[in-house]
Amino acid sequence: MARAKKEFYRGFMLEQLADSLCGMEPYRVRVVEPLRFTTPAEREAALERANFNLYALHAGDVLIDLLTDSGTCAISGNQMAAMMQGDESYAGSASFFRMERAIRELFAIEHVIPVHQGRAAERLLLQTLAAPGSLLPSNTLFDTTRANCLDLGIRPVDLPVAGFWDFDSADPFKGNIDLDALEKWLSGPEAARIPFVLLTITNNICADQPVSMQNLRRAGEIAHRHGKPLFLDACRFAQNAWFIQQYEEGYEGRAIRAIVAEIFSHADGCFVSAKKDAMAQIGGFLAVRSAALAAQLRQRLLLAEGFVTYGGMTGRDMEAVAAGLYEGTEAGHLGYRMEMTRYLHQQLQRRGIAVLSPPGGHAVYLPVAGILPHLAAGEQPGQALAVELYREGGIRSTRMILRPDHGPRAGECVELLRLALPNRVYSARHMDYVAVCLERVLARASAISGMAIVSQPELLGGFMAQYQQLPMAACAGSSGDRGIL
Repeated sequence: MARAKKEFYRGFMLEQLADSLCGMEPYRVRVVEPLRFTTPAEREAALERANFNLYALHAGDVLIDLLTDSGTCAISGNQMAAMMQGDESYAGSASFFRMERAIRELFAIEHVIPVHQGRAAERLLLQTLAAPGSLLPSNTLFDTTRANCLDLGIRPVDLPVAGFWDFDSADPFKGNIDLDALEKWLSGPEAARIPFVLLTITNNICADQPVSMQNLRRAGEIAHRHGKPLFLDACRFAQNAWFIQQYEEGYEGRAIRAIVAEIFSHADGCFVSAKKDAMAQIGGFLAVRSAALAAQLRQRLLLAEGFVTYGGMTGRDMEAVAAGLYEGTEAGHLGYRMEMTRYLHQQLQRRGIAVLSPPGGHAVYLPVAGILPHLAAGEQPGQALAVELYREGGIRSTRMILRPDHGPRAGECVELLRLALPNRVYSARHMDYVAVCLERVLARASAISGMAIVSQPELLGGFMAQYQQLPMAACAGSSGDRGIL
């Protein structure tokens, strides 16, 4: 496909476009939303109002929004048409059965439980299968999953592979779980406290790195040999399937949907935020093989979310999910989605900006410590970098924090800046603008001052924390006392 696209460009377009990583969009635009350009003074005032928390910014004050790809996609004409037939019946909605059919066809898992979004699904599963004092091993838990675990008295156990920490390595599957470590936990003295094993695909906290089919298969074999089910946090399942198709031996000629089916064949169930690869603006679901577990989940669903055929979603939303699941697994769509991420990654590399390699599917990640080495961990360097990028160009991003308890960085705090690309929203020219703004920020990196936390809640503090900017004189940290990369 890539060769055919290149030949097309050479035949009909400029040579420099033919050689670009990012080609023509596989869609055309019929509805547009104008951007609002702000002045530096307006952005500074917006930061003050938001207490320097980019989550608290008004969206109208943001020019390029790379905070997340969750629910921020552009929906297609096909999805819009499907939404027009949304059945809003309280019970037995036809829209639910259409969504259920799509999930069963793609995942080959029988029991489908709808929820309003992914974090509701993960909480239902944890409440049903785990108890206070449980341990949950994973390649790395996403931050909402981790917070739900901690809130329920469950200890997360992150087991990323050691190769993840080589940020320049070309290894395509840095999102894998450490199989030897998993074996030790499941055969160790605390194995009875482990209710199940969870794999996140792609591994969002670990820079959106994918999990190989071999690793997923072996993780399932190990879990099942020890009598533990394997579940997937599968919100970016289609992107993970694309990476397997592109980079894992034996899958080069396989169709994406066939790879998706094989991925889920190794698992006992999954939970999915439909706001990512299903390209919906709200919604999610659990899919499980066990009828007994499904019955328990539906009982909890009734208490917390809604009836079993809507679960907190409207009929319109379920129609958008059903259509989006099929669109999100189309090879042409996935290929372009990955090209856009690679394009931004390449533009940053060309400007000498430190960036994690290889790029993930939905986002580009920057290792903060290498960019702001003069800031100590307590001076919130990731937040400081995100704030400065907004100051420069009205670009909203977010920091990600890893606290591994396993491997070469165990016990450390590692901050990454994530630039998440909403699906089908921005073009290559927008990414060029992002790259130029980052280049300008990094040109004055040594003059960027840190941040102090004024207040934050105990769980998921980054969403609602309040900060203040520190004067440069207060930023006296050194690389020797930071405890980060």
